[in-house]
Amino acid sequence: MMGGIRVRRLLWAAILTPVLIAAADCHSYLVDSTILNRTGGPVQLIEVDYPEASFGVDALPAGSVYHYRFQITGSGPLKIQYTASGYHQFHATGPDLSKYEQGRLEIVLLPGGKVEFHPQLAPPS
Repeated sequence: MMGGIRVRRLLWAAILTPVLIAAADCHSYLVDSTILNRTGGPVQLIEVDYPEASFGVDALPAGSVYHYRFQITGSGPLKIQYTASGYHQFHATGPDLSKYEQGRLEIVLLPGGKVEFHPQLAPPS
C-alpha cells in the first residue's frame, strides 16, 4: 500500500513540475508611464496612443502628475494629443516603441504645445 502512495506522489510531481516551471517563466512586460503637466495651466482630454491601444485622462491641473501602466503589444510610434486653455488642441509624436519593451516613460507637457518624451525602455529579457 505504501508503495502505491509513493508512486502516485512521484507521478504528480512529474506532472506538476513542468507546469510550475512554465508558470514561473510568465512575465508581464509593463511600462510605468507618467504625464507631467508643466504648461502653466490646466489641460483636458489627454489621449496617449501607443501601438494597438491607448489611454487617457479627462483633465490634469497645472503642476499635476498622472500615472498609468500599460503593455506594448505592437510596434510603432507613441503619440499624444491634448487640449489646453483657450481650447487649443496640441499633437506630438514621441519615440517608436517595440513589442514587449518594458521600463519607464515620462511625458512632460510644456508651454506652447511642446512635449518632451523621456523613455527608459528595454527590450524583453
